[in-house]
Amino acid sequence: MKIAILSRDESLYSTRRLTHVAERNGHSVRVIDYLRCSMDITSKRPRVLYQGDELKRFDAVIPRIGVSQTFYGTAVVRQFETMGVRSLNSSTAISCSRDKLRSMQQLAAAGLPMPTTGFAHLTKDIGALIDLVGGPPLVIKLLEGTQGIGVILAESRNVAEAVIEAFRGLDANILVQQYVAEAHGIDYRALVVGGEVVAAIERRAEAGGFRSNLHRGGKARRIDLSTEMIDVAVKAAEVSGLNLAGIDLLPSDRGPLVMEVNSSPGLEGVEKATQINVAGEIIGFLESDSE
Repeated sequence: MKIAILSRDESLYSTRRLTHVAERNGHSVRVIDYLRCSMDITSKRPRVLYQGDELKRFDAVIPRIGVSQTFYGTAVVRQFETMGVRSLNSSTAISCSRDKLRSMQQLAAAGLPMPTTGFAHLTKDIGALIDLVGGPPLVIKLLEGTQGIGVILAESRNVAEAVIEAFRGLDANILVQQYVAEAHGIDYRALVVGGEVVAAIERRAEAGGFRSNLHRGGKARRIDLSTEMIDVAVKAAEVSGLNLAGIDLLPSDRGPLVMEVNSSPGLEGVEKATQINVAGEIIGFLESDSE
């Protein structure tokens, strides 16, 4: 196969691993900075140009689209799809997963368990929103946040009201979510490829913290998920329309809860903690899907 990896930086761990494994398996790989792409969208023969040169004859693309570049990145993916090129994750699925509110509504409609979550527009409705979620304590999340950035634990009602008012004063969209105390700063990241959990890690927040993200100082170790957790993770990826997904699960007294769906999960933390060749699983899925 001729594979395009859409990535801003070919030196990133995930991009390097996918490139190495694909080339080792005999495929031709090109890393393309999607922000350097332009698109001929109105002709009878849609095209993608890279630094002015037409890109031709790719069999598949692997999108590694940054959160801040979702709009343009998914437009490039969609253009490849218009040209008949398979994408590991579709442009529509990526866009839906990046809209946290839409993603949670999608998961809730499918009956997947999640922490109690509220959303409101006007600051005068803050009190009702807090009561709806059942806090404090409660977690306030920026809809556009990633890697644990823009996530605040409010331990009192006054703090919650002040934080929400500040965010809304900046016209920032936020979710207000139940704080699951019994998780004790632990969550699980399940890597789902082609409808199967291929690797999973437990992430533990650093001492005194509550965010378990590895970018925020969390620690990771390999873990074998329960059957219930596997079922929830696989269904969350399926409902989201993702062939590759990082599903974040939170343990609770009522079972595993889906916190978030990631359409471009990093491979470094999972591969190093588990010693599982996740990049190989991804390339293997593309190979089997092309047969």
